[in-house]
Amino acid sequence: MKYAEFFPGQVIEAGPYHVTEAEVVQFATAYDPQWFHTDPDAAAQGPFGGLIASGWQTCGIAMRLVADAALAGSESFASPGLAYLKWKHPVRPGDTLRARALVLETRRSGSQPHLGILRWRWQLFNQTDTEVLDLEATSLFDLNRT
Repeated sequence: MKYAEFFPGQVIEAGPYHVTEAEVVQFATAYDPQWFHTDPDAAAQGPFGGLIASGWQTCGIAMRLVADAALAGSESFASPGLAYLKWKHPVRPGDTLRARALVLETRRSGSQPHLGILRWRWQLFNQTDTEVLDLEATSLFDLNRT
Protein backbone atom coordinates (compact mmCIF):
# COMPACT_ATOMS: atom_id res chain seq x y z
CA MET A 1 0.00 0.00 0.00
CA LYS A 2 1.13 3.54 -0.63
CA TYR A 3 1.18 6.06 2.23
CA ALA A 4 -1.71 7.97 0.63
CA GLU A 5 -3.90 4.85 1.01
CA PHE A 6 -3.70 4.84 4.83
CA PHE A 7 -6.29 6.74 6.90
CA PRO A 8 -7.19 6.96 10.59
CA GLY A 9 -9.63 4.27 11.65
CA GLN A 10 -8.61 1.93 8.85
CA VAL A 11 -8.32 -1.74 9.82
CA ILE A 12 -5.97 -4.03 7.91
CA GLU A 13 -6.30 -7.79 8.41
CA ALA A 14 -3.56 -10.28 7.57
CA GLY A 15 -2.84 -13.95 7.93
CA PRO A 16 -3.10 -16.74 8.65
CA TYR A 17 0.34 -17.84 9.80
CA HIS A 18 0.81 -21.37 11.17
CA VAL A 19 3.48 -21.76 13.87
CA THR A 20 5.47 -25.02 13.90
CA GLU A 21 7.50 -26.56 16.70
CA ALA A 22 10.54 -26.75 14.44
CA GLU A 23 10.53 -23.01 13.79
CA VAL A 24 9.94 -22.19 17.47
CA VAL A 25 12.98 -24.24 18.48
CA GLN A 26 15.08 -22.99 15.56
CA PHE A 27 14.37 -19.31 16.26
CA ALA A 28 14.93 -19.69 20.01
CA THR A 29 18.12 -21.67 19.56
CA ALA A 30 19.51 -18.85 17.42
CA TYR A 31 18.16 -15.80 19.27
CA ASP A 32 16.45 -16.55 22.60
CA PRO A 33 17.89 -19.83 23.93
CA GLN A 34 15.82 -20.21 27.06
CA TRP A 35 14.71 -23.72 27.99
CA PHE A 36 10.97 -23.03 27.68
CA HIS A 37 11.55 -22.09 24.02
CA THR A 38 14.10 -24.80 23.10
CA ASP A 39 13.49 -27.94 25.16
CA PRO A 40 10.04 -29.53 24.68
CA ASP A 41 10.53 -32.06 27.50
CA ALA A 42 11.62 -29.50 30.09
CA ALA A 43 8.98 -27.02 28.88
CA ALA A 44 6.27 -29.64 29.42
CA GLN A 45 7.17 -29.59 33.13
CA GLY A 46 7.41 -25.79 33.28
CA PRO A 47 4.94 -23.03 34.11
CA PHE A 48 3.48 -22.89 30.60
CA GLY A 49 2.85 -26.65 30.34
CA GLY A 50 4.73 -26.88 27.06
CA LEU A 51 6.94 -25.16 24.56
CA ILE A 52 6.20 -21.50 23.78
CA ALA A 53 7.56 -19.19 21.11
CA SER A 54 9.89 -16.35 21.99
CA GLY A 55 8.11 -13.01 22.18
CA TRP A 56 10.68 -11.73 19.70
CA GLN A 57 9.63 -14.43 17.24
CA THR A 58 6.02 -13.36 17.77
CA CYS A 59 7.03 -9.80 16.86
CA GLY A 60 8.76 -11.12 13.75
CA ILE A 61 5.62 -12.99 12.68
CA ALA A 62 3.57 -9.81 13.15
CA MET A 63 6.11 -7.88 11.05
CA ARG A 64 5.89 -10.48 8.28
CA LEU A 65 2.10 -10.39 8.18
CA VAL A 66 1.88 -6.58 8.22
CA ALA A 67 4.69 -6.23 5.68
CA ASP A 68 2.90 -8.58 3.28
CA ALA A 69 -0.52 -6.99 3.78
CA ALA A 70 0.34 -3.30 3.97
CA LEU A 71 3.99 -2.39 3.47
CA ALA A 72 4.88 -4.31 0.31
CA GLY A 73 5.29 -1.80 -2.51
CA SER A 74 5.02 1.18 -0.19
CA GLU A 75 7.40 4.04 0.47
CA SER A 76 8.10 2.70 3.98
CA PHE A 77 11.76 2.90 4.92
CA ALA A 78 12.17 2.99 8.71
CA SER A 79 10.60 3.15 12.14
CA PRO A 80 11.73 5.25 15.09
CA GLY A 81 10.29 2.66 17.47
CA LEU A 82 7.34 1.50 19.48
CA ALA A 83 5.19 3.33 22.00
CA TYR A 84 4.54 0.02 23.78
CA LEU A 85 4.86 -3.73 23.32
CA LYS A 86 2.83 -6.34 25.21
CA TRP A 87 2.98 -10.11 24.94
CA LYS A 88 -0.52 -10.89 26.17
CA HIS A 89 -0.49 -14.70 25.97
CA PRO A 90 2.05 -17.29 24.87
CA VAL A 91 2.26 -18.47 21.28
CA ARG A 92 2.52 -22.23 21.02
CA PRO A 93 3.52 -24.66 18.28
CA GLY A 94 0.40 -25.46 16.30
CA ASP A 95 -1.13 -22.01 16.74
CA THR A 96 -2.50 -20.23 13.71
CA LEU A 97 -2.07 -16.47 13.97
CA ARG A 98 -3.73 -13.54 12.27
CA ALA A 99 -2.89 -9.85 12.48
CA ARG A 100 -5.07 -6.80 12.79
CA ALA A 101 -3.54 -3.36 12.27
CA LEU A 102 -5.52 -0.25 13.18
CA VAL A 103 -4.34 3.05 11.75
CA LEU A 104 -4.34 5.62 14.55
CA GLU A 105 -2.83 8.64 12.80
CA THR A 106 -1.31 9.76 9.52
CA ARG A 107 0.52 13.05 9.17
CA ARG A 108 3.28 14.81 7.29
CA SER A 109 6.42 15.84 9.10
CA GLY A 110 6.48 19.58 9.78
CA SER A 111 10.24 19.85 9.27
CA GLN A 112 10.53 17.34 6.40
CA PRO A 113 7.41 17.56 4.21
CA HIS A 114 8.50 14.59 2.08
CA LEU A 115 8.19 12.40 5.20
CA GLY A 116 4.90 10.64 5.93
CA ILE A 117 4.36 9.42 9.48
CA LEU A 118 1.99 6.57 10.29
CA ARG A 119 1.10 5.61 13.85
CA TRP A 120 -0.71 2.30 14.13
CA ARG A 121 -1.64 -0.47 16.54
CA TRP A 122 -0.82 -4.06 15.67
CA GLN A 123 -2.50 -7.01 17.35
CA LEU A 124 -1.99 -10.74 16.82
CA PHE A 125 -4.68 -13.28 17.65
CA ASN A 126 -4.53 -17.06 17.69
CA GLN A 127 -7.07 -19.54 16.36
CA THR A 128 -9.32 -19.08 19.41
CA ASP A 129 -9.24 -15.27 19.02
CA THR A 130 -7.01 -14.93 22.07
CA GLU A 131 -4.85 -11.83 21.76
CA VAL A 132 -1.17 -12.81 21.92
CA LEU A 133 0.52 -9.54 20.94
CA ASP A 134 -0.32 -5.85 21.18
CA LEU A 135 1.97 -3.02 20.12
CA GLU A 136 1.88 0.53 18.83
CA ALA A 137 4.38 1.36 16.11
CA THR A 138 5.36 4.41 14.15
CA SER A 139 6.38 3.92 10.53
CA LEU A 140 8.12 6.43 8.29
CA PHE A 141 7.48 6.81 4.56
CA ASP A 142 9.70 8.66 2.09
CA LEU A 143 7.14 10.28 -0.20
CA ASN A 144 9.86 11.21 -2.71
CA ARG A 145 10.44 7.50 -3.32
CA THR A 146 8.38 6.02 -6.10
